[in-house]
Amino acid sequence: MAEKADITVDEMKDEARVRLIDGLENKGAHLTFEDAVRDFPEALMNEKPPHVPYTFWHQLEHIRRAQDDMLRYIQDQHYVAPEWPRDYWPEQTAKTDRKGWDATIRQYLADRKRFVDLAADPEVNLLAPVKRLNNRSILRCALLVIDHTAYHLGELVMGRQILGAWKSELA
Repeated sequence: MAEKADITVDEMKDEARVRLIDGLENKGAHLTFEDAVRDFPEALMNEKPPHVPYTFWHQLEHIRRAQDDMLRYIQDQHYVAPEWPRDYWPEQTAKTDRKGWDATIRQYLADRKRFVDLAADPEVNLLAPVKRLNNRSILRCALLVIDHTAYHLGELVMGRQILGAWKSELA
């Protein structure tokens, strides 16, 4: 059984914020977003791994769009949900180049910083139910983003492994 720690509620809240920010930045048990996209071969950006209906860029853009949507959901008083799945994925025929790939990455990282800044703000009660969010908390929203990003980064890396564009430490 774990030992009971002698910490205050405020210290616990601070520690929870730190752990939430670590999760948003993919620190800890999972690889980081930056590691997953580092040195990505331009020749594979518009490739679909076997039995996968979307390209690597589609997947990356989907991660970006989902995070952006969650930020707007939290911050925009007049939020209107995008149409699923159309607005969360690029068109099936959409392609990109290095410039578009890098733009997706830059925007994802900028939005992630906004999310981290929100989570780090001591004036933001991460646990409070927010009426306009159907009484969901900002913590819940952040955990959804963390989970969604980790899931798709795992897919992205597995696709890279299948196509020989990722050296596994286990192989």
